Amino acid sequence: MIQHARRLFVSLGLAAATLFAATPPAAQAQIPDFRNFLESTQTRYAGIVVDAKTGEVLYDRHADAPRYPASITKVMTLYLTFEALSSGKLHLDDRVVFSPHASAQAPTKLGVRPGDSISVAEAIQGMCILSANDAAVAMSEKLGGSESRFAALMTLRAQELGMQNTHFDNANGLPDSRNISTARDIAIMSRAVMRDYPQYYHYFSQRAFTFRGRYVQNHNHLLEGVPGVDGLKTGFTNASGFNIAISGVRDGRRLIVVVLGGPTRVSRDQNAEDLLLTGFNVMRRRAMGEKLTIAQNLYEPEPSGPVIRPPSEQGDGDQDALKIELTSAPPPRANIRIESHSRHEKARAEAWAVQVGEFRSHTDAKEQIALVKRKFGQHFDGAEGAAEKAGRRYKAVFSGFSEADAKGACRALRAHRLACAVVRAS
Repeated sequence: MIQHARRLFVSLGLAAATLFAATPPAAQAQIPDFRNFLESTQTRYAGIVVDAKTGEVLYDRHADAPRYPASITKVMTLYLTFEALSSGKLHLDDRVVFSPHASAQAPTKLGVRPGDSISVAEAIQGMCILSANDAAVAMSEKLGGSESRFAALMTLRAQELGMQNTHFDNANGLPDSRNISTARDIAIMSRAVMRDYPQYYHYFSQRAFTFRGRYVQNHNHLLEGVPGVDGLKTGFTNASGFNIAISGVRDGRRLIVVVLGGPTRVSRDQNAEDLLLTGFNVMRRRAMGEKLTIAQNLYEPEPSGPVIRPPSEQGDGDQDALKIELTSAPPPRANIRIESHSRHEKARAEAWAVQVGEFRSHTDAKEQIALVKRKFGQHFDGAEGAAEKAGRRYKAVFSGFSEADAKGACRALRAHRLACAVVRAS
């Protein structure tokens, strides 16, 4: 019955999308344009943690504020693709032909020439793993006839799913002032794609694929860095900052985390991991009889600054000011606090180091060093940070500690759910 209703909705939705796409500009003017609002806001950060089974919100911050979703938009393109596969309208070995419009999309993309084609399966992998903008448009044209008609159908489906503050204007999330969503709506969309089409969710978990001799790795680094994480999608534009929607399972409990507006990929990922691990801790302690939610507490002034990509790209990073707490309901609170030590009063035997991560690139390692120094400077004051090459990867390491100081610094990071290891200085 549900599948029949969905097929009916697709038919009605395509008709409505055709009408919507043909609506004169004056009639379409009622669609909110949030460009001026977003440009004037003081923060781009938004976040939410949701129990995937029940839909309960464990944490939210700016969750209903309009934001640019960037490439997370493709989750809705994939939702409608999975819907077409499930109904038999589409098959994995069907061909997806690339129009000049699809081929002309900005990177990241597969680079398929106009008139050439790929399989539906390859298009899905391109969107999930590479975040291929050309594949998203080609798929939208195959299913909707044109990208504008398909985008209208995306918006209709979003409304049906309960995404009340979302409007899609394209299929891939490339910059457009009317491509708007919220952290809460993205969580709803993420939950829907897992609930309605679990047979295709594995595409979000795939860490890499080979396309025409080209080895492509997934942009979601948390797939390999955080146990239990098995999807979904990342996104970035100048206007949005660094976005991510992830889902993970631990002890049979699945959570969804959305973080929008990060100033760097590394800080975005750290915040998402922090929220996910704290959420798992809440669920575990609830199972033991405690009544807990996640709260946020601003323990320092909210920092803001440029998105760290090319210097011209702007962003904001107020999630770096968040201290995640476990909050009893009712009070008092049980806080996860960071221990403070006066390292200046201790004698140092500079034979110990603290490793705060391992990364694919030198740039990512340096960004992690800068993030740790900014957030935990009292524990790393006087320590020297360096990105040390280790095979094909780079370790982010602070040296110049005594053993006691190194362990104290690591306790501070681990209390905030950040990776840390005490090692002998090389």
